[in-house]
Amino acid sequence: MQCDVITLANKKTGTIELDDAVFGTDVRRDIMARAVNWQLAKRRAGAAKTKGRSEVKASKSKPFAQKGGGRARQGTTVAPQMRGGGVAFGPQVRSHAHKLPKKIRLLALKSALSAKQAEGKLVVIDEAKLKKAKTQDLLKQLEKLSWGRALVIDGAEVDVNFAQAAGNIHNIDVLPSAGANVYDILLRDTLVLTRDGAEKLTERLK
Repeated sequence: MQCDVITLANKKTGTIELDDAVFGTDVRRDIMARAVNWQLAKRRAGAAKTKGRSEVKASKSKPFAQKGGGRARQGTTVAPQMRGGGVAFGPQVRSHAHKLPKKIRLLALKSALSAKQAEGKLVVIDEAKLKKAKTQDLLKQLEKLSWGRALVIDGAEVDVNFAQAAGNIHNIDVLPSAGANVYDILLRDTLVLTRDGAEKLTERLK
């Protein structure tokens, strides 16, 4: 499919041929949901932790005599039913990550790219470069483009000046093509690809 290529000054500089196998596939929302859940599960710290009865610092001796007190017999002060005792079956430090087949991950990324293309929220720019890392200069250009919350995906490397200028704008995120992922693409209103970024993504997913 043909797609217009513009500059940061919002001027058309030509067109680019986007591969239908990458940007025109069927949008599989179920596959994208699996990819997002997989990404978020890997991010989870899994740091919730409670002490079991073996970890509680307390005397392990019998708290009171077996008979004569009128109370139920107890063998230790660290049992779960005792005040200050350990927690039975409490959460432990663990990883929430799970496996997701590579084919599913690639299909999910294709679906995310195709979804943005189908919604008309995919923009291709010639390059994402600035002569100076000035946020004010970039903001003036973005006002003309009306991207809203946008994710900019460049080629193998991101221009340092552009990344530094965009780093001060909370609505703009910048990633190299290798960092493109389903969660970040779906999180933003507009997906912006550089010409180099579109070519790298095509090579990666084709």
